Amino acid sequence: MAGADPIAEARARFAAAAAALATVPDDAVAEFVPPSRRLGLRRAARLRPVGRAWRLGVLLLSADGTVRATGSVTRAVPPGHPGHMAASTEQRRQVRDAAFRGPFPEGATVWFDSPVIDLAALDGAAGPLFLRDGRVLVRWSVSADDDAARELGAYLDERVALITHPPQGAT
Repeated sequence: MAGADPIAEARARFAAAAAALATVPDDAVAEFVPPSRRLGLRRAARLRPVGRAWRLGVLLLSADGTVRATGSVTRAVPPGHPGHMAASTEQRRQVRDAAFRGPFPEGATVWFDSPVIDLAALDGAAGPLFLRDGRVLVRWSVSADDDAARELGAYLDERVALITHPPQGAT
């Protein structure tokens, strides 16, 4: 993706990917709001909708071109009963409960705690997208070495193709 303005090229690539995915179902994106007290009443944890996006590996892409890191994911399904379980298991159950009670259809995939990636600040970025030698690159895994990063254009082309034309038996 070498060129005069790699950020402008990245924005154009994301816009093209969003256009190619326009007819494909997307997922909910939400912000986790922890339990709180309001006027002395306990308020349960909730997931507040902030938009919709397609998952492209380590990225979430909205129709308006907003790019996010994937964050965490849950489904809007009945949470089951609390029991004697590990704290992390109970926390996941509470998040499922928040999604199930929220404004999401039952069974919907809900991404949360997915930070927006500022495309103008990719130089030296530590997240999934970064700028090096005038090219926007994607760390395909949080544990991936920078040298294993892929060029954004090829990464998006592959991810969009997998969604729009899934391999036989993948659907």
